[in-house]
Amino acid sequence: QVQLVESGGGLVQAGDSLRLSCVASGLAFNNTAMAWFRQPPGKEREFVAYINVHDWTFYGNSMKGRISISRDNAKNTLSLQMNSLNVEDTAVYYCAARRVQAGVSLWPADYDDWGQGTQVTVSS
Repeated sequence: QVQLVESGGGLVQAGDSLRLSCVASGLAFNNTAMAWFRQPPGKEREFVAYINVHDWTFYGNSMKGRISISRDNAKNTLSLQMNSLNVEDTAVYYCAARRVQAGVSLWPADYDDWGQGTQVTVSS
């Protein structure tokens, strides 16, 4: 059974940084592409960042330039470093696994497994 468990969310002030983590189990993490999505209040889930098994990365426009996605295969852990946070970054952040080797996708439906999410709230 695949489990993805996010952590690191919280309440921060505008301009602060935050690092999210996602620990995976039940899958071949080193052979699985991973991504971060977020869902702001009242809005649809949106793509944030992607990393494939070769550490190639791709970022969505919403946070590009302020974030960095990385993975530690030895610890089955996916990370998202977020800097210069603003109020518009308030959302539930999810990690997702794409077990099919089919390249980057911005669509949630293309991902096989999801974590429960971690809340990030940015105050002004």
